[in-house]
Amino acid sequence: MAIVSLKKLTKRYGNMEIVHGIDLDVADREFIALVGPSGCGKSTTLRMIAGLEDISGGTIEIGDRIVNDLPPRSRNISMVFQSYALYPHMTVRENLGFSLKIAGAPKEEMDRRVAEASAILGLDALLERRPSQLSGGQRQRVAMGRAIVRDPDVFLFDEPLSNLDAKLRTQMRTEIKKLHAKVKSTVIYVTHDQVEAMTLADRIVIMRDGGKIVFSGGQSLPLPGRFKAKVNAGDKVVFGLRPDDLYPVGHGLHSGDAADVHEIELPVTVTEPLGNETLVFAEFDRRDWVSRMLNPRPLRAGDRVAMSFDLSQAHLFSAETGKSLRA
Repeated sequence: MAIVSLKKLTKRYGNMEIVHGIDLDVADREFIALVGPSGCGKSTTLRMIAGLEDISGGTIEIGDRIVNDLPPRSRNISMVFQSYALYPHMTVRENLGFSLKIAGAPKEEMDRRVAEASAILGLDALLERRPSQLSGGQRQRVAMGRAIVRDPDVFLFDEPLSNLDAKLRTQMRTEIKKLHAKVKSTVIYVTHDQVEAMTLADRIVIMRDGGKIVFSGGQSLPLPGRFKAKVNAGDKVVFGLRPDDLYPVGHGLHSGDAADVHEIELPVTVTEPLGNETLVFAEFDRRDWVSRMLNPRPLRAGDRVAMSFDLSQAHLFSAETGKSLRA
């Protein structure tokens, strides 16, 4: 069994607390994604699980063992880094088998495990090449293969696709999904990419740095009727709306009551064309809000666009407890 349990996990640097008492249980063979902006503590959390960072408080349990004081090599985990971390002077075969060689594994076992990992990831034709002779996607497959050969209880991925171009990221998401289906290990995966998280994970854990979505700039949205019995005047709440439910007027798949769609003209700050759709970032209450535009049309920074807020799909959370105020 490879259950991972974090209890009141905390990390401080001096007087600054970076990770604030995380409680998280990851089931055996579950794929969990940690999602959040830079600086929210997701990579630090992953490194604490791996044993690469000391913890300041709480406990980390892997399987049936508390591993707080165990070195990384004794935790039976494998970590895949953003930077690949391959040995440049070694061939692919040598990179794959290096950890087993250091552990003193018999040559027959080492060869068998390297062959199995190579077959899973389609590396057979690359085994005698060095990292400098590989593409970015091939290097990342070698990094994953090196993790596989250790037969770990838990795979840890730290933004493994962020160095790849858009096409390769899409291909590698598929590779990682196939890998999880084959090796059936527990996976904890750090990313800031929401699409990546939703594509890969069984469950998503959202980490944030303590910021709250409050309309302090004077702009406002009407409170959906279903929440009126849940909040009182003066309550502080966090408002959430998915990009699918915020869109330029006429460019979304509306799913709620028309009475719940609120329109505001907003300035565009940036656009990200994705082919069949475009992500539009628009400023509302001094913040960038991301929206999804179907049937894309050209937009430029500074353009003012009427935006639809589908409040039938809105979420409210208590600012004090973080719990959803379900209607």
